[in-house]
Amino acid sequence: MSLSITKRSQDYAKWYTDVVQKAELADYGPVKGTMVIRPYGYAIWENIRNIADRMFKATGHVNAYFPLFIPESYMKREAEHVAGFAPECAVVTHGGGKKLTEPLYIRPTSETIIWAMYKRWIKSYRDLPLLINQWANVVRWEMRTRLFLRTTEFLWQEGHTAHADAREAEEEAQRILEIYRQLAEDYLAMPVLVGQKSESQKFAGAVRTYAIEAMMGDKKALQAGTSHFLGQNFAKAFDVTFLNRENQLEYVWATSWGVSTRLIGGIIMAHGDDKGLILPPRVAPYQVVIVPIWKNDSEKSQINELVARLTEALQAQQIRFYYDDSEQNTPGWKFNHWEMRGTPLRIEIGPREATQNKIVIVRRDQLTRQMLPLDAAVEQIAPLLDTFHRDLFQKALQFRTENTVTVENYHQFCQAIEEGRFVQAFWGGDTAAEARIQEETKATIRVIPFEQNQKGTCFYTGKSADKIVVFAKAY
Repeated sequence: MSLSITKRSQDYAKWYTDVVQKAELADYGPVKGTMVIRPYGYAIWENIRNIADRMFKATGHVNAYFPLFIPESYMKREAEHVAGFAPECAVVTHGGGKKLTEPLYIRPTSETIIWAMYKRWIKSYRDLPLLINQWANVVRWEMRTRLFLRTTEFLWQEGHTAHADAREAEEEAQRILEIYRQLAEDYLAMPVLVGQKSESQKFAGAVRTYAIEAMMGDKKALQAGTSHFLGQNFAKAFDVTFLNRENQLEYVWATSWGVSTRLIGGIIMAHGDDKGLILPPRVAPYQVVIVPIWKNDSEKSQINELVARLTEALQAQQIRFYYDDSEQNTPGWKFNHWEMRGTPLRIEIGPREATQNKIVIVRRDQLTRQMLPLDAAVEQIAPLLDTFHRDLFQKALQFRTENTVTVENYHQFCQAIEEGRFVQAFWGGDTAAEARIQEETKATIRVIPFEQNQKGTCFYTGKSADKIVVFAKAY
């Protein structure tokens, strides 16, 4: 298979698809809009999942699993929710060769089925809070699909929690948002903007939606995670009440939140280059790949002795590595192959290095080469991986900073959006005004940052405004 890919500057969308397929992350499924996640792509997802799962459990959450099929009557109990998802829903009308008495929705999200179960489980304040997460697949009949970013079926986690009061539920929604920020920045090296969604962009059925938004390499925004304060909407729809400490009956307060395999698409677009993928070390399936270079059995034996010592040291440090000693491909082919796959560090060992007890380390992000004595190199690999992460993050942060502008009027706004930038500006408009802007420019309010303490003039309406928002075109 050829390892050449389309240049980002030539066709960004084609570049993205080339990377996904040639780095062997995913492929198209036989049903339009579906994808097959290949082992290398799934290994990235497993690492993301394991990191997030540890953080959820550290804050008291437990995992469960709920059915894929949801009765139509459940979906219709929360009117705003079903209206928001109706265009994307897949519905089963026949099963076992017969027409079903009630159609079944294939899970687009699980609020309805989970709250039907919570009604059975919650009776008293002693049953609260209920902090449940599930790792699952969902189906949304997307019209325009792209591998990892929008597919008919995808993998995600969805948390659903129940609380005795609004304050506790609000704190939960923001606690999860902070976990998502940490996941994106501390593990994916992806800087994100954190804040609240506008009314038009919030989750169907939520009182408030919070999000993390990242800038991709083409300067579009990617919604990388959301957390919702649901108020009592679903509790009222499913009549989920509890006896409080005063022995009075009241409705439960709720949150829901999720991230998905879309994060893999974010990694590709935030860090990739014209040679392919660049993986953050903390989620890379292999943090180090070792490529030997030999011409005969004598050189092979000498190199393997050095590799044995190296791999023992890497194992002791719990560094994930792969020794590519396959003989059907040349070292040059392997270099290109692992650059395409984004492995953070490549170690090259030839007969000269083996004789001198040295190794050559190549960084994927910079493609710089450094020859070091084996013992010194082993001590530097873990710190070098941390440096690699920090450099990736800072590069992405600098890119976002350079491509974010502040505007004062609609003319400046349109010009900045046309240039593909993030735009921050005072906003005093409403949902109708945002809809007009979207129709004219395809830009939406991506996030309303927290800690607003300024006043100014709305760039669109000219009215007094006390909040700054961030607009952008988005995936």
